[in-house]
Amino acid sequence: MILESILAFLHISAILALVVFITSEAAICRPEWMNKDIVERLVTVDRIYGIAAMTVLATGLLRIYLGMKGSGWYWGNWLLHVKITLFVLAALISIKPTLRFARWRKELRATGALPSAEEVRSVRKLVMLQAHIIPLIPLAAVFLARGFGGR
Repeated sequence: MILESILAFLHISAILALVVFITSEAAICRPEWMNKDIVERLVTVDRIYGIAAMTVLATGLLRIYLGMKGSGWYWGNWLLHVKITLFVLAALISIKPTLRFARWRKELRATGALPSAEEVRSVRKLVMLQAHIIPLIPLAAVFLARGFGGR
């Protein structure tokens, strides 16, 4: 029971960190705010977002394999597969912004050039798409936790 509670706490804390940092990315990735400090900050915030995402995944897997319900219960529920699919989708969408942020920083450091407004808008759309997919994951989780979707 204590292990289950600790795993739940760690998982929820990681989810909250993930939400904070994707929100931060969305907030500062704006053409009208773009400057050298923002470019540097985006790389840092995105790195922390990635760490939070990996922590969400790791703590989720720990809950599946070490939690009270057991892995058979989780893997047999289609809602877990929905959660994982949404998580993977958000992760795949995050690749392009991550690469762009790194490229922006490299170009900034090499030439002092900032990204164009159109490029920033394009990347921000992807960040916002992730930010809108992520809340669907806990929606599936609350139904999963209450036994919906089981066989």
